[in-house]
Amino acid sequence: MFRYISAFTSCLLLGVAGCASIAHKAGPPALPPYIHTIAIRPFANHTQQYGLEDKLTLAVQSEFNLDGRYRITTEDQADGVVIGDIAKYILEPLSYDANHVPNQYRLQILVNLTFHDKVKNLTLWTEPNMTGELNYYVASSGLPGSMSEEEAREEIWDQLSKDIRARTLEGIGAVTGASSPDQFNRNSSPAEPNSGIAPPVPGAPASPSPTQTPY
Repeated sequence: MFRYISAFTSCLLLGVAGCASIAHKAGPPALPPYIHTIAIRPFANHTQQYGLEDKLTLAVQSEFNLDGRYRITTEDQADGVVIGDIAKYILEPLSYDANHVPNQYRLQILVNLTFHDKVKNLTLWTEPNMTGELNYYVASSGLPGSMSEEEAREEIWDQLSKDIRARTLEGIGAVTGASSPDQFNRNSSPAEPNSGIAPPVPGAPASPSPTQTPY
């Protein structure tokens, strides 16, 4: 009797594992087949908020490593490079307490992205104004779900890193560049012949974007 139960349990566990495998099975790759390694260039920061670029870069690198489909390496050894800049940091009040002090904010962080194909030396796609957004109550409010501005940033880094990974590896997002599926299999004219260097993010603001504050 015990042997039958054990066999049934094993089959059940295998079935669950199989379902989990199917549920997490990735779709067709969005990158050309000759790209095997990817670099995450440190993000540029065009805001007046110090240190945002380091936090986002680390979050994106961690997300790609966790995904595991491509080896993440240095830019000089990579077949493709994710390039991004933090374009805007917008903090605005949504509600106030009885003393007219803000107790709820909306935080938005906008990022411009580009993927550079180093093998053919061309830009595969660009994604401007990818947005991470969170509404939160300030920690001093004592309201459910309240947090500090730094904690809100951490939530947004998690959002953006997942969106950047999905945009790069699964093609989820609005393609705004000039790329097309058959571009992978033809000899396109590179934007920067023989340089082998990924270009800066197109459309980056020329000057820092000021933070919107309630004051």
